[in-house]
Amino acid sequence: MTPQEAQKKLQELRTELNQARTDYYTKDAPVLEDYVYDQKYQTLLQLEQQFPQLVTADSPSQLVGAKPLAEFTKVHHQVAMLSMGDVFSLAELQEFDQRVQKSLGQPVEYSVELKIDGLALSLVYQQGKLVQASTRGDGTIGEDVTRNVLTIANVPRKLPEPLDLEVRGECYMPKAAFTQLNAQQEKAGKVSFANPRNAAAGSLRQLDAQVTAQRQLSTFIYTVMQPEALQVTTQAQALAKMAAWHFSVNPERLVSSDLTEIIRFIEKAQTDRDQLAYGIDGVVLKVNPLSLQAKLGNTVKVPRWEIAYKFPPEEVETVVRDIEWTVGRTGAVTPTAVMDPVSLAGTTVARATLHNADLIQQKDVRIEDTVQLHKAGDIIPEVSAVVFAKRPMQSQPYQVPTTCPSCGSQLVHLEDEVALRCLNPMCPAQVQEGLTHFASRAAMNIQGLGPRIIAQLWQQNLVRDVADLYRLQADDLAKIAGFKEKSITNLLTAIDQSRSNSLERLLFGLGIRHVGAKAARILAQKFQTMERLQTATVTELAEIKNLGEIIANSVQLYFANPQVQDLISDLRQLQVNLEFKGASTRDSTSQSPWQDQRVVITGSLEHYRRSDLSSLLEQLGAQVTNSVSKKTDLLIAGAKAGSKLAKARQLGIRIIDEAQLRTELNQIEELQS
Repeated sequence: MTPQEAQKKLQELRTELNQARTDYYTKDAPVLEDYVYDQKYQTLLQLEQQFPQLVTADSPSQLVGAKPLAEFTKVHHQVAMLSMGDVFSLAELQEFDQRVQKSLGQPVEYSVELKIDGLALSLVYQQGKLVQASTRGDGTIGEDVTRNVLTIANVPRKLPEPLDLEVRGECYMPKAAFTQLNAQQEKAGKVSFANPRNAAAGSLRQLDAQVTAQRQLSTFIYTVMQPEALQVTTQAQALAKMAAWHFSVNPERLVSSDLTEIIRFIEKAQTDRDQLAYGIDGVVLKVNPLSLQAKLGNTVKVPRWEIAYKFPPEEVETVVRDIEWTVGRTGAVTPTAVMDPVSLAGTTVARATLHNADLIQQKDVRIEDTVQLHKAGDIIPEVSAVVFAKRPMQSQPYQVPTTCPSCGSQLVHLEDEVALRCLNPMCPAQVQEGLTHFASRAAMNIQGLGPRIIAQLWQQNLVRDVADLYRLQADDLAKIAGFKEKSITNLLTAIDQSRSNSLERLLFGLGIRHVGAKAARILAQKFQTMERLQTATVTELAEIKNLGEIIANSVQLYFANPQVQDLISDLRQLQVNLEFKGASTRDSTSQSPWQDQRVVITGSLEHYRRSDLSSLLEQLGAQVTNSVSKKTDLLIAGAKAGSKLAKARQLGIRIIDEAQLRTELNQIEELQS
């Protein structure tokens, strides 16, 4: 076969196979039989091996199944990808309109568009060919996700004309794809995604493009950076031109200078949002004439010519069917309302934290009560009130448990704490949570050893403390459902590798109360060996800079426990390193998306103590600060988040809730495994 014949044949195969991938991954309606696809794919591979000069970026061989990238390449945006200003009331929207008209000295026409709940994406074309796709990042530097974006069906690989062009838009996950993905996550025993936006972000930033391809992502394009190349003078013209060039442009839009008409559009969008196939969280107003956009310009953070009207939090009613209590690693026992599933702000919600026993009694929440549910800050599902008019006649006040749901021990209220706590150190739930913490990325970093496997090991009586992990043999793991030879080998290897970790990882993994990753590192550096630390007095410990009496007392009490002394002895005999090595082994920041991120934590968290979470994020490379400013990259918002959440939204800072935090931390392990 000549090169000319091969080029023709390869083009035919690429076209047919890419269409088949679209049918399979995006439309979920495969037309080509699997075996036919495989045959054609093998033919393509053979031809590309014979004629490597004919391999193209849009070839199926380059899109899926290749070796995962080691890390994302940084991309410097030629024009900063700015955030967008927010308003949360119609009065604020009117103020924006008045401010714009005053600045321009004339009435203004707006392009009114839906605000898609996804993540910003830049697509760069050279000579009409897609050469780069990148995320917003910090606005100046993003991440190169070209390989993954090439798996998204509605992103054109080639323009009708050979232009140099950059367009920007939103990458999102359709609601149907999100529901399907979470069903797959649950079936596989993995953590579900909190909402479609989180799922889209996690899917686009996979190191393996094959994973992205399976996630059925989509895009809406809303901006062209070189409008003169398209010979357009307004935002509306630019959208029409991009749609004609086969970009996916959202059809739900309006051009108007009448604020009353614009408000009607907003109200209709808010009413209809649940019926849309994708998530929206507001409506965007953009000054339509591009010349006036240029005249208004930008602030350091946001354009002056556009604003996002954010929908207020939805509130829906549902029925509480049960209240479940879970025991954390430190013994804190937390209530969760189990409710009839209900659609709320684009996601299906069936559970909401009730925070603590006092809140249950204050709100008088009972089983079979109808309650009002909203998302605090449009993020966290929260029971706002009981609908007393709908309370059943036979209703009885809820009785807060007095014993631990895991071990049956008496629950207590410690001084200055609102949480109920189980003080039994051998409580099965606490021990399993402790084992999960010990194996976690920030601690001993035992890849593949998560909550599901630990629960199975516990049920088989194979582990009762962390030392038991180092006693596991292949025959033990063979008893675990789903474990085959390769997975057994991988887990035993990961456990064995963790023996050589530096002392600070072990100290953090042991879960000593009040000792986070930072305090563990300080202790390891100061005492160098576990033996010296075990014999340290409270006075010696309290004198260490940045520790203090609370940590000193906690450490001394921990090592005075005979059970702990036996555990340390066991670890020593099992050849687990008990010395400081000068730096953490298997550095967790090498591929961490948290590296150099300025993070603020606000509100109350269900699964983390604030100090532990700060330490964990710092170990992953983040800088945890106390106040929100324009330099902040991320706000982690727990329940009852107040002024910091409001300020972060005003500044356009990325905000995640605790569920998304847990998902992203789990994804780090997947990315780095």
